[in-house]
Amino acid sequence: MTQLAAAPTPSVRVRAPGKVNLSLRVGAPQDDGYHPLVTIFQAVALVEEVTARQVPEGAGVQLTVEGPQSERVPLDETNLAHRAAVLLAERVGVAADVALHLAKGVPVAGGMAGGSADAAATLVACDALWATGLSRDDLLGLAAELGSDVPFALLGHTAVGTGRGHLLTPAMTRGEFHWVFATRDDGLSTPEVYGRFDEQADGAHDPELSEDTALMQALRAGDPHALGAALHNDLQDAALSLRPDLERTLDVAREAGALGVLVSGSGPSVAALARSRQHALAIAATWTAEGAADAVWCTSGPAPGARLLA
Repeated sequence: MTQLAAAPTPSVRVRAPGKVNLSLRVGAPQDDGYHPLVTIFQAVALVEEVTARQVPEGAGVQLTVEGPQSERVPLDETNLAHRAAVLLAERVGVAADVALHLAKGVPVAGGMAGGSADAAATLVACDALWATGLSRDDLLGLAAELGSDVPFALLGHTAVGTGRGHLLTPAMTRGEFHWVFATRDDGLSTPEVYGRFDEQADGAHDPELSEDTALMQALRAGDPHALGAALHNDLQDAALSLRPDLERTLDVAREAGALGVLVSGSGPSVAALARSRQHALAIAATWTAEGAADAVWCTSGPAPGARLLA
């Protein structure tokens, strides 16, 4: 008698991008403790891949991780992917039973929203696996509950973020931009960076998008030289005061001819804009030779948001 093979366990694989803040403008904290932001995100082709697989009823959320620095990723309910699966299950009334495998491609704790990309990918993957049928707007609403950067990981490409960074408006861009990132093995605490920003701020005002007119024009023109000149991060001085060694990383990139260089988000990653892919590789090699980074990553942007893979 021929024995039939067991049917494969249903699974879904989703890819979501990391990001760089081309501009990050921060206002004084409000009564709820949040800082009002105006930021311009660009998704980059350093990606997280999440595979969601069905498990027996009552198994709960099971997490596994692979990739660079995966030992630094929590595997409990503090993980954003775990929280995303539970939130979606609660909202649609299904059991939160799923095995999630995270393949890391975004530096961990580097201000590039790798955890947020995991959460966005998990929302898309579990929505498909459980056939919940939520709209992308529904998923964006759930993403905003999980964290300020999660909605952008769903949207991708380039966008203006306001509020806590979670209210998004797509930005018109032309062409491809080449990036290289210098990362450090030891991270920076985002709350600590914001706390130092508050200490240093002298009457911080509510940020306005009009302050980034030159940057938006550079994106529309596809002009990397103009974009490099317009990069901005209000948190950079705070990050540098906590990690003075990052100043050398910035200087080495400038000496290597970067069109623009800045601390990415709350750090400690440093992002440099290059003229071309070859120039990005040259900046990366210089960072390595000078010992100004623990790891370097070359990539490009903009990249698409969270999407199902065949």
